[in-house]
Amino acid sequence: MKTDPHSIHPQDRVPQGVARDSRPTICQLVHTLNVGGAEILAREFALRSTADFRFVFACLDEVGEMGNQLQSLGYPVAVLQRRPGFDLRCIRRLARFCREQRVGLIHAHQYGPFFYAELASRLARGIPVLLTEHGRDYPDYRRPKRVFANRWLLRRRDRVVAVGENVREALVNFEGISRDRIEVVYNGINVESYAAPQPDRFAVRRELGLDDSHLVVLQVARLNRLKDHATAIRAMAQVASEFPAARLVLVGDGEERPALEALVATLRLQKMVLFTGMRIDVPRFLAAADVLLLTSISEGIPLTLLEAMAGSLPCVSTAVGGVPEVIVDGQTGLLAPAGDAAEIARQLGKLLSDADMRRRMGAAGRERAQAQFGDRTMHQSYHRIFNEMLGRPLPTAGTTPR
Repeated sequence: MKTDPHSIHPQDRVPQGVARDSRPTICQLVHTLNVGGAEILAREFALRSTADFRFVFACLDEVGEMGNQLQSLGYPVAVLQRRPGFDLRCIRRLARFCREQRVGLIHAHQYGPFFYAELASRLARGIPVLLTEHGRDYPDYRRPKRVFANRWLLRRRDRVVAVGENVREALVNFEGISRDRIEVVYNGINVESYAAPQPDRFAVRRELGLDDSHLVVLQVARLNRLKDHATAIRAMAQVASEFPAARLVLVGDGEERPALEALVATLRLQKMVLFTGMRIDVPRFLAAADVLLLTSISEGIPLTLLEAMAGSLPCVSTAVGGVPEVIVDGQTGLLAPAGDAAEIARQLGKLLSDADMRRRMGAAGRERAQAQFGDRTMHQSYHRIFNEMLGRPLPTAGTTPR
């Protein structure tokens, strides 16, 4: 079976005695190391740059499945046990962890970790902070007190990265950060890891109790409010009459699952909607699907769309956040307004009724993923930023991450 790009392998184990080596240490600071787009990228930065940097991880809230895996491979992972509200002890714990690990740079993923990183930095020798903003909450709005605080928090040596142009505009409009301080680095994936023929299509369908006559609509996302799975389920209820062989497969888990299962029961869609829970073999499910669906009400540059495109899978998505920067409507996929179950159902119907359209859009999506969203460019950009912030000479050509 093909290597799963979401998994961690024994060859990635950290050598013993890393605390004494000469590489500068970067702390990846996240809310949690459960499986999610920001968390996957935080892990990938570490795995792809171990020749030049030593990485440690700190979680504000909980360790998560990926955190446990990283610990088993020898990466230091701290859980800061943040309490609700402003937690001064969390700041102190982070500062102590950074001092003990001799951290030279904190890479904070999302605004909450950035806020705690900036305050902890002031207790830990003024460590520079890199903020990567992956996406925005919903509803998004300008908070004058936070705008004022950001002017004090962001120091000259700190840097800000947005994963797309839409995210950069949100940072300008809602956080008051100057546009010229924000660099856009698009998320990227290893497109070629999805290129090999997939023998898993029929195997996965058998696992799900399906066969090749079914039309499989796949949604890969945490079951939380921002992903709005309820609209996906309501859309499938409208699809059911025209496409009785259609099935919605929901890969992921989260706090919304009981409510979603209740909605499925209310709409009598138990045979049409399948919950798989959390899976680490997402590429196998992509290979088994006919269409990728994303119904989020807020997004940055979603990895699940990039993965689907790399796997030549056409997409139907809500046109939120950075999604229109990824999906070219009518060419690589179809877009619909957030929360509009009827329009989402209509767009799904176009693809489910036309296998040639699915093949054509899938091929165009893969071509776009190769051209715009390969991970090599992303890793090279972060590698450069890390070196610049640490005051190190930039590497010569050919020495950046593989």
